[in-house]
Amino acid sequence: MGFHLPLHMEASEAQYAEFEEKVQRTVYIDNLSPQVNESIVTQALDQFGNVKSVQFIPNYLESKNIPQCALIEMENQTQVNAVISDITQKPFMIGGMPRPVRARKAKTEMFDDRPVKPGRTIQCRWVEPNDPDFEVAKKLKELAKIHAVEAEYVLKKQLEDEEKLEKLHEESLKAAHKKYKMVDSVIADGTIRQLSRGYHLNVGDD
Repeated sequence: MGFHLPLHMEASEAQYAEFEEKVQRTVYIDNLSPQVNESIVTQALDQFGNVKSVQFIPNYLESKNIPQCALIEMENQTQVNAVISDITQKPFMIGGMPRPVRARKAKTEMFDDRPVKPGRTIQCRWVEPNDPDFEVAKKLKELAKIHAVEAEYVLKKQLEDEEKLEKLHEESLKAAHKKYKMVDSVIADGTIRQLSRGYHLNVGDD
């Protein structure tokens, strides 16, 4: 026995048209690092135009709600096309992680806050054991459990690897900064000029 389930308030024609315009100026990006946040995404895409909003898509399949894809609303569709073109043509890293992201145009079903299309109804029904679709639904449920376990393991390894990489980056930056300070100090205290005279080298003022 079926029944109608209104998940959201039905939108007016004008409201739905406004939502469709938003979809057209939104780009979908996935394969993001779990270390990436809204600020990092905004800074990465600012070169293509004005980033109006960043909406991470909740991860409903894994036990940990770590977003790895996002909907980024730009100023217009031209900027969306520029983002997709650039990311498609060459590896594009976000957050310094060695994982090229992927981009494509957003679709209406990607928005969890999307309004109900005018005139549309949603019908749901219980699947009983004697229903022909019952075994199919049961198998899908088991596959979802297996996927969740596998995805959790992959995500755990991924986080461990990226935390190690982040630590290496931090150590490299500290080492580079230390070298810079050392070079700056030998210039400031005149040590470099003494060394240049000892080795008969010319050192300019700049």
